[in-house]
Amino acid sequence: MSNDTSQLLPAVRSFLSSPKKLLIDGEWVDAKDGRTFSTVNPSTEEVLVEVAHASDVDVDRAVVAARNAFEAPSPWSKMTPRDRSHLLWRIGDLIDAHADELAQLEALDNGKRVEAARDGDVATAAELFRYFAGWATKMEGTTIPMSVPDRSFHAYTRREPIGVVAGIVPWNFPLLMACFKIVPAITAGNTVILKPAEQTPLTALRLGELLLEAGVPAGVVNVVPGFGDTGAALVDHPGVDKVAFTGSTDVGKKIAAAASSNLKKVSLELGGKAPNIIFADADIDAAIAGAVLGGYFNEGQCCVNGSRLYVQREVFDQVVEGVAAAARAITVGDGFAEGAHMGPMVSQEQHEKVLGYIRGAVEAGAVLAAGSADAPLERGYFVQPTLITSVTEDMAVQTDEIFGPVVTAIPFDTEDEVVQAANNTVYGLAAGVWSRDLGTAHRVGARLRAGTVWLNTWHADDVTLPRGGFKQSGWGRELGSFGLDDYTELKTVIAELR
Repeated sequence: MSNDTSQLLPAVRSFLSSPKKLLIDGEWVDAKDGRTFSTVNPSTEEVLVEVAHASDVDVDRAVVAARNAFEAPSPWSKMTPRDRSHLLWRIGDLIDAHADELAQLEALDNGKRVEAARDGDVATAAELFRYFAGWATKMEGTTIPMSVPDRSFHAYTRREPIGVVAGIVPWNFPLLMACFKIVPAITAGNTVILKPAEQTPLTALRLGELLLEAGVPAGVVNVVPGFGDTGAALVDHPGVDKVAFTGSTDVGKKIAAAASSNLKKVSLELGGKAPNIIFADADIDAAIAGAVLGGYFNEGQCCVNGSRLYVQREVFDQVVEGVAAAARAITVGDGFAEGAHMGPMVSQEQHEKVLGYIRGAVEAGAVLAAGSADAPLERGYFVQPTLITSVTEDMAVQTDEIFGPVVTAIPFDTEDEVVQAANNTVYGLAAGVWSRDLGTAHRVGARLRAGTVWLNTWHADDVTLPRGGFKQSGWGRELGSFGLDDYTELKTVIAELR
């Protein structure tokens, strides 16, 4: 841990003072084989704390606990929808009460700025629990008329929980992504085994403590940190009824293949390479600001960031100059440092990957309008916000999801040309259009193959809105009322009336 702990809350220092364990069946336990791993502060490259590494044996213990908690007559199975609603609301209040603590843990483990973690990630996590608290009492079915001559039936549908859900989440929004899986799952009455990313397990473990404090029954939510072997054990386990995964498309494909062994249900929120289209008639100042936000938000480690910038030729130089100037004005630094706008990449591996893409682009003939292929600081996994021009559509920097503060800029002439280029990707998670002509904005937005399309804005969001992707950006939708569909089974019941 950093030598300067003066900014840390006493609760954070206390949390980091002892090795972290697994949460299984309402108890904090060591891994059966005693394995641990180090979680590292990416701003300082120093170890924060040791964390238990769940093996397949530990995963099995967690699945058994979750199954026992799900099956009647467990306390969870007997909890009424109203009681679940009240429980969810209590959890949201507890997250708010510990917001500063959770934000500091997120900044230490992930590297993002404390303010961004508190005002964005933690606040949204609390709101998720409160929003879904309202849905717990509204899991309704329908009655359906049947047309059978000379007989009378009463037919209706029921929404029922799927069972045991494995939630596997990434490192870019550790607390928030954990809540994306836990909240709709338990709203519907499922039980959960959460595997946080090995780079960022701390807020998931602290959330586990808060869930127990709120009164979540033992076994309803289990937390099993670990690496890919832990995730694979969850996906392969026959006692898991559904896998909910957020992460890379490559890993998503492996999960889908593995889940086919017993046809467990799968929802996937995967990679993106979002096009951000600026027409010449756009509000250029707003479009530049949106391109900066869309490209460099969350250190560029966000799957819906607008990493492919397409600008109509008449204003291309103006937009590139504006985005480059804004990128150069962004200060990178420790998430606790006053005046820092952007933190580090989450890990050494990610740091090397991002710099490698920048170097590869330069070697292929691209031009850096802002940024550098060199690390700006001696310590920490920092990357300067980078804008790359003279890019061709076949360059790796243009086709691959980099997951760092790297934006490419390409000029275009016509609407048809830019729509074809924007859709020329295996991904379809997000896209954006900037134009003062609302007809152009809506028309082009409708032609873009993406799950979320922003018009004259970027990153506008709310817990009420569904999110998910087209093509290889995933299966299913999260959040909003649609977010419950992937966590319930639809049962049809037919009764003959005699």
